[in-house]
Amino acid sequence: MKNASDLYLNRTLGTVGTLWGAAGAITLLGFALLRMTKPMLEAFSGAYELGIAHYTVGGLWVIFMGYSEGYKGFQKGYSPRVAARALYLRDKCTWIRLLLAPLFCLGFINSTKKRRIVVFVLLTVITLIVVLFKYIPQPWRGVLDLGVVVGLSWGMIATLVFLIKFWVADEVTYDPEVVE
Repeated sequence: MKNASDLYLNRTLGTVGTLWGAAGAITLLGFALLRMTKPMLEAFSGAYELGIAHYTVGGLWVIFMGYSEGYKGFQKGYSPRVAARALYLRDKCTWIRLLLAPLFCLGFINSTKKRRIVVFVLLTVITLIVVLFKYIPQPWRGVLDLGVVVGLSWGMIATLVFLIKFWVADEVTYDPEVVE
């Protein structure tokens, strides 16, 4: 049976792991958001003459990205899973999981085979899209980046909401898809 100091150490290690993992996952989203914001703001700064086509495509793209990336991708999948995996660390953190907590929370390690495949495929597709977006001239790049900024912002907010919800309730209602 574990003594009180071991339990305290495990809970402290787990709390640090939870915070480190969640911060790493949210920072990744924040970094992507910042990179997309500059070209988006440039497109709408008045330096370019935007026409009806820009606003129509931009509006439709924002709706599409808000639904597909923000709601379906983040709110219904990524965000609760990251939060569930972060809170999983609170009770079952090891030194290696602590060190690699952001990768653990994102599903790169100690996850099901299916989850790892999905994570790596998404990473590859997102990387390709980012590279392709660099070749789109302004103001179109900024117009399209607006939709991505909406989706990423939704994702950051949803992730924080799920983290707080699971932490306060002290109950995770989403499968963290962890493999021991």
